[in-house]
Amino acid sequence: MNINATILGQTISFILFVAFCMKYIWPPIITAIETRQQDINKSLISINNAKKDVDLALANADNYLKKAKEEARCIIDQVNINRIQILEKAKIEANKERIRIINNAQNEINLKRDIVCKELHKQLATLVIAGAEKVIERSIDKNIHQDIINRLIAELK
Repeated sequence: MNINATILGQTISFILFVAFCMKYIWPPIITAIETRQQDINKSLISINNAKKDVDLALANADNYLKKAKEEARCIIDQVNINRIQILEKAKIEANKERIRIINNAQNEINLKRDIVCKELHKQLATLVIAGAEKVIERSIDKNIHQDIINRLIAELK
């Protein structure tokens, strides 16, 4: 065989093979590669968008958390203010009640003291009269003892 013919035959078969591959095999492979590249690019864009969304969500969550903490702090401050007001009101009411109880007790003490004093005056008057009767029984001199009796009666009144 002739080497030139072999090389020429191989060259022609290679050219036919390359033409066949370029016509029927390469277009679907290129289409599949391009489709895959587009899918990968879309996925990368989606990933970048998702990262941006996550970052935005984290920023929003931080803002909401800060707002919630501030609102909680305001609520706690308001509760503390209300607690202080309630305590002050309770102190004032307790003080008023204490004063009322003390005044009632003082009035009751004064009333009982007046009753006891009247009772003592009655008992003293009875003793004075009994003493006067004894003095009168011992001495009948009315002039001397009349002065004493008058003074005792004046003191009792």
